[in-house]
Amino acid sequence: MSELPFAATTPVSVSRVGLKARDAENLAAYYRAVVGLQELSRADGAITLGAANRPLLVLEQDASAKPDDPRSAGLFHTAFLLPSRADLGRWINHAAANRIGIEGASDHLVSEALYLTDPEGNGIEIYADRRPQDWKWNGDKIAMSTERLNLPAVVASVPAGDAGWQGAPENTIVGHVHLRVGRPEEAEAWWHDEFGFDTVAKYGGQAVFLSSGHYHHHIGANAWRSAGAGRRDPARSGLAWVEMRSDNVAAETTREDPWGTVIRTVPGKA
Repeated sequence: MSELPFAATTPVSVSRVGLKARDAENLAAYYRAVVGLQELSRADGAITLGAANRPLLVLEQDASAKPDDPRSAGLFHTAFLLPSRADLGRWINHAAANRIGIEGASDHLVSEALYLTDPEGNGIEIYADRRPQDWKWNGDKIAMSTERLNLPAVVASVPAGDAGWQGAPENTIVGHVHLRVGRPEEAEAWWHDEFGFDTVAKYGGQAVFLSSGHYHHHIGANAWRSAGAGRRDPARSGLAWVEMRSDNVAAETTREDPWGTVIRTVPGKA
């Protein structure tokens, strides 16, 4: 059995993501077929999906919601972290066999990732981390880049005779969430003040990456298309909330970032 990824073992980590869905049934079918999540429960119009018995994604039905606006504050992508490189190779084979549309494939030095978009415009990253001991740090900043992913090398990590992709494996987690914001420096200050996150990388004034416990990033925040955006319109589909797990709290809390994005915190170990 695989180990729980390092991203989940830090003092604070991402637990779940909630999406407001115009058609929750259709989205649930997509995340089952494409990402390999399992349906875990249904309650009050919401469908909870996850890997093994770990809930990762909650789809909240709202047929009257307006479509998400990619120029507004909200979700850039939910990043599903697979436990191993071989798992990522299995998923690549699954995507190829089922002609799943991939919009990007990148080597970020710390991780290897593929990108796609769900039917309602929500971004998705499927990735596997390189070993933390192989990440390169310059003081308190980490070396990350966007280079071409060596797809054949990732696929070659799948053992010969392997059973192939069987859905998201046990210990799949939401490794990080990347947000669209109006001002990355304001997001940086908020996550520093509210969660004690460290800034581990910046891309000029357009994007910032923050983490707990020396991970490469639990939260990304960019203004690539959303520069100057104000508070998010709650009548739109897309990101409903992000839930963080923390060693440092004794009770559940809810707060909003400067753009009205709901950030929940729940106590407990991973």
